[in-house]
Amino acid sequence: MTSSSVQAARFISGSIMRHVMMMTLTGAIGLMALFLVDLADLFFLSLLDRTEITAAIGFAGTIAFINLSLSIGLGIAGAALVARNLGAGDKDSAQRFATNSLAATLGISIALSAFIALFADELLGALGARGDALGFARLYLLTLVPGFPFLACAINCNSSLRAIGDARRAMHATLAVAVINAIFDPLLIFGFGMGIQGAALASVLASMISFSIAFYGLHFVHRFLAVFSFSKFTADLAAIFAIAGPAVLTQLATPFMIAYLTRASAQFGDEVVAAVAIINRLTPVAFGVVFSLSAAVGPIIGQNFGAGEFARVRRTLIDAMMFSGVYTLATALILLLLREHIPAWFLAKGDTAYLVTLYCTWLAFTWAFAGAQFVAQAAFNNLGRAHWSTFFNWGKVTIGTIPFIHLGAWWAGATGIIIASVVGQVLFGTAAALVAFRLVDRLSISKPKV
Repeated sequence: MTSSSVQAARFISGSIMRHVMMMTLTGAIGLMALFLVDLADLFFLSLLDRTEITAAIGFAGTIAFINLSLSIGLGIAGAALVARNLGAGDKDSAQRFATNSLAATLGISIALSAFIALFADELLGALGARGDALGFARLYLLTLVPGFPFLACAINCNSSLRAIGDARRAMHATLAVAVINAIFDPLLIFGFGMGIQGAALASVLASMISFSIAFYGLHFVHRFLAVFSFSKFTADLAAIFAIAGPAVLTQLATPFMIAYLTRASAQFGDEVVAAVAIINRLTPVAFGVVFSLSAAVGPIIGQNFGAGEFARVRRTLIDAMMFSGVYTLATALILLLLREHIPAWFLAKGDTAYLVTLYCTWLAFTWAFAGAQFVAQAAFNNLGRAHWSTFFNWGKVTIGTIPFIHLGAWWAGATGIIIASVVGQVLFGTAAALVAFRLVDRLSISKPKV
């Protein structure tokens, strides 16, 4: 291993907890910036005091989340391959995978954007959008779609930046999303009177600027993107999709659950859909640290796995879960204290206010289990078991969620649906964590060749 590659693989030495905290917090700030965009859109649009607009954000946001999930999954694959090869001392291969995962992300996101644009009405209708809510959702989604490839490529570049240890620059790129939206959301929504379309345009602009910053850092600062070769690209697709396939399927489980929850809520009216929309945008911002765990911890696991440091891999799991648990408890307590105020921030009334308050009072605490599952999935993705992540995440949103949603709806209506939506993450979060530790113990004995 050359001296330059040792320097690049910075996670194979030093304090694991310090690496976990640095990577998670910087990753969380960046990821929270992405989710803060949706929350800001919802906040500013709620000032128009029209429930159908809030519901429209819920419908359109569910479909937009598909692009985000796909992008995160592809980014996980790129980061895993970059980190693993850096840890093994092969910088050239790491650069090649950074380049080719970015190219794959661009192509797939363009294809997805075209599909969503062509079938927007059908997709929104399948979620239960009707009347004015459907019209507003269509306008928001079609305006937002051109920004999908920029957002996808920004996430991919950020993943590679984290994999080489430059979490600070990745954070800056995603913070730009929040800053641009904070400036242009009110300007376009109210100043130019564009309403929901103005919110979408602000998000497109933010995605473009975020990609510019991330690409500049990866290509011009670190010189980490190799010259594109179509033959090498096609040769690397198998390795990329060996991780990206399961990782994308894993990430798509979340928008599937949100879509199912939105559809189930639609039968109770726009107020309940609006509550789901608020919860689904409040949660990622409040628990951004938990959401960032898989992508943030992945490079630490990947580099140490590549270097054969299995004791450090196990320590990473322990420290990341401890850190997540403390953070979740503290954040859930804050939501509990603010439970009467949060609905008022969005001018929520009736069932919307009641359901948001219910979530903040009791259900937010279950994110401790979600954090354990995110850490476990980082281990699966970086230790050659990416399909296990798919199993646990889809298990959570299918057998761990769908039967309970139907039971909850029968038992307590909209209230039962909201309560049922968190059952799966308790059951599968616990199981995934136990399996992850067992996997690391087995690999430490067999010591497979990377």
